[in-house]
Amino acid sequence: MLRGRSVQQIYVLSGQGMPVREIARTLGLSRNSVRKYLRSPGVPVAKARAPRPSLLDPYKDYVRVRLADGLENCEVLLRELRARGYAGKISILKDYVQPFRQRLAVVATERYETEPGEQAQVDFGLFRYERPDGTTQQVYGFVMVLSWSRALYVEFVRRADLPTFLGCHVRAFEALGGLPKTCLYDNTKLVVLTRDEAGQPVFTPGFLDFSLRVGFEPRLCQPYRPQTKGRVESGIKYVRGNFWPGARFVDEAGLNEQARAWVAGVANQRIHGTTHERPADRLVIERPTLRPLPERSRLVPFLRETRTVGRDGYVQWERGWYGVSWKHAGQTVEVQADAETVQLWMGSERLAVHPRATRRGQRLTAPGQWDGLPTADGRPRREALASQVPTVEVQQRSLAIYEELVGATTGLTSGFGVVR
Repeated sequence: MLRGRSVQQIYVLSGQGMPVREIARTLGLSRNSVRKYLRSPGVPVAKARAPRPSLLDPYKDYVRVRLADGLENCEVLLRELRARGYAGKISILKDYVQPFRQRLAVVATERYETEPGEQAQVDFGLFRYERPDGTTQQVYGFVMVLSWSRALYVEFVRRADLPTFLGCHVRAFEALGGLPKTCLYDNTKLVVLTRDEAGQPVFTPGFLDFSLRVGFEPRLCQPYRPQTKGRVESGIKYVRGNFWPGARFVDEAGLNEQARAWVAGVANQRIHGTTHERPADRLVIERPTLRPLPERSRLVPFLRETRTVGRDGYVQWERGWYGVSWKHAGQTVEVQADAETVQLWMGSERLAVHPRATRRGQRLTAPGQWDGLPTADGRPRREALASQVPTVEVQQRSLAIYEELVGATTGLTSGFGVVR
């Protein structure tokens, strides 16, 4: 089948009176081809060819199901298809997915670039998952992005309260290697209570104390303009699209292990779409410009999470239950954890130290946890009462001494009995 331009030239030359032989020689065609087009009542149309088989064909149904679930990230789809045996390239997958992508309106905004060590952007994202019984649960994803290198820190938590928020900051600074000069936030109540008459922010006292003690300046984006902190907004979107579809939720500890591996092996290793460099490589350059963290002793109060002691004297934290004296039931305590231990504090008093739970639902009892707890009839528990009774040493004697004593009394003995 000739191209449209060649066919057009045949008709033009024929209309100029050129014979078939000359047209064929001029265009490098056979005379029969020229005659065929000149005799045809219309422009010949090529027959439709049967579609060529694609390596993606066996997986298209699966791709459509995942697209219906809202997953449009081809890198995540490719990982899932590779696990199912797909051997094709990502370009085939992208060509197939493109018509299904949702078209979103693009809002113009001015890009603002920062210097190394100048800024980090911080936010929470809400992530939902379905439990085996069909109910829906949710966790919060804390995301910090260094604005220059685009290096990510991700942590999933159950609560989006201030102690959790501050603890996530400390762990993020430690993982990224230091403090930026400023951290940019939206107008969350965790950071700012309100604005005064002049429009200046009134920061949450606990957060302001944290920022001053640790050593960075908090800044707020303009109200109702989340694109002001577009890097962390994009970071949360990236976590939601690239990590979350493949995550397997057991508990926060297991989920965060997956997140750390993904950040180190995927997020910070990819070629970033804006910088065209790997965040991990840029982080090596940015780290020397970050400020050093304060001494650990100054950070410890911000690493504790508040919990309420249950009626049974146990505090639930992550996958385990940790005991304190029953006298603290119903009171608020603080949990301070590291890789090996979990400590329970009340102000400056340490109540108990436990090894970290190694399995879900494990209960660790504190020594003397029940001492002095009354029973239902009001008496002290047996364990507590026994601990208060002094130990009496009993003298050991031979049985022959008792036989002699009985014989002296009656004059007759028969074994241990008295014959009457």
